[in-house]
This record gives sequence, structure tokens and C-alpha cells, in this order.
Amino acid sequence: METLVGQRIRLRPLLASDAPALVAAASDGKLWNLPFTVVPSSETVQSYIRTALDGQAAGTVMPFVTEILETGQVIGSTRFWKIDRQHRKLEIGSTWIAATWQGTYVNTEAKFLMLCYAFEVLNCVRVQFTTDEINEKSRRAILRLGAKQEGIVRHERIMPDGRKRNSVRFSIIDDEWPQVRKNLEQKLLNVRP
Repeated sequence: METLVGQRIRLRPLLASDAPALVAAASDGKLWNLPFTVVPSSETVQSYIRTALDGQAAGTVMPFVTEILETGQVIGSTRFWKIDRQHRKLEIGSTWIAATWQGTYVNTEAKFLMLCYAFEVLNCVRVQFTTDEINEKSRRAILRLGAKQEGIVRHERIMPDGRKRNSVRFSIIDDEWPQVRKNLEQKLLNVRP
């Protein structure tokens, strides 16, 4: 698995030894309390990492930690998953960023690096994103990337608290990628440091 390096962040492969750094990053905002996503806490980080690494071993997941390039500080995590090499498609998801870094360049640059890798290295024809119907912030962020909303998948998963989650599905396809890439490059010039 490769490390994806941008101007200000690095996405490097997740390691079992990243548990303390992930919990520290998630502590910035107590992100494990969010009702619409799964973020590791000190109690759940081992199973979080095990699930990601099991998926990596099976070839269906590529999990990353998000680091600030200059300092090496771990500030979140993201992954490719639902990797389908036959049909050249995958999903970008399980993304979370420490509260201090939300609304900065981090998410835009991370998604730019991942989309470049998906379309230009893995030769994907489709990259999808899925978020909770109630997560308005995430929905807006995905649309800002240039993805198109496809619809709502009802009761798509059961959340840790037992809630039946409706998920909103978005995608970018290969025909759209050149324009999306151009728009993201422009956004990266203008995002808040």
C-alpha cells in the first residue's frame, strides 16, 4: 500500500501501533460521540484497527492515517473500501478529522490525493461516497468536491446505538474526473490554512 503525499498532508498506511495517536486525534472534539459515524475511542480503537487491517488483508480496504506533513501529527483517518477491481470502482469513506482541523485544507487535500490515486493509478471508472442522511456537514463537503448525489439508501446500516441509518450515496465517474480535478486544484489554492 502506498503513502499519498500532498503539499501539506500525508496519507500513510494505518498500522496497529497507531492506536494511541488515533485516540488522541479523536479526543479533539470527542468525535466518538458523533451519532452519524464511527470514530475510535480508547475502548474501541483496537477493533477499529483490526477491522481495517482485516479488510486490507482481504484486498477490499486500504486504510490510512491522516498526518500533517510538516510535523507528522496524526489528525484523523480515512480509507478506500468496497474495492472492486473487476468493475474498477471503490468507495472513499470512514473519514474523520480532529475538530481543530475541520474546515481547513485537510479534507480537500486528502480527497484530492485519494481521487487522483483512484482515477489515475487504480484506473477507477467510479468512486462513491456514502454519508448519514442526518450529517449535513458531510453532505455539503462531498458536494463541494464535485460529487453528484445519487439517492438515499434506506436502512443501509445499523449504527452502534441501534439506530437504523439512512445513507446518502454520491459518486464521481471517470468522465467527470478531469473537471473535478481542475476544480479541486483551484480550491486547494483558496482553502483556509
